[in-house]
Amino acid sequence: QVQLVESGGGLVQPGGSLRLSCAASGIIFSAFSMAWYRQVPGKERELVAHITSTHSTNLANSVKGRFTISRDNSKNTVYLQMTSLKPEDTAVYYCNAGWRQSLPYNYWGQGTQVTVSS
Repeated sequence: QVQLVESGGGLVQPGGSLRLSCAASGIIFSAFSMAWYRQVPGKERELVAHITSTHSTNLANSVKGRFTISRDNSKNTVYLQMTSLKPEDTAVYYCNAGWRQSLPYNYWGQGTQVTVSS
């Protein structure tokens, strides 16, 4: 049974930082590509970042220079380091995992809320 469990969301002031984590189980983590999506009510889910099994990364233009995606295969965990946060980054952030698939991948976490507000 595949499980993706996100953590690290919360309330932060504009300009602040947060690190999201997604712990995976039930998969051969090192072989899977991982991604982070976000969604606000009334809008489609948006790809934020993804990282392949070979650690190749890609970031959405809206977060380049502010967010970093990384993975620790020894911990079966993918991270999203978010800095210089803006109110428009407010969303529910979802972890996404897949093997030899196109985005979006098959497996989803339950999401974690990130709110950027003063």
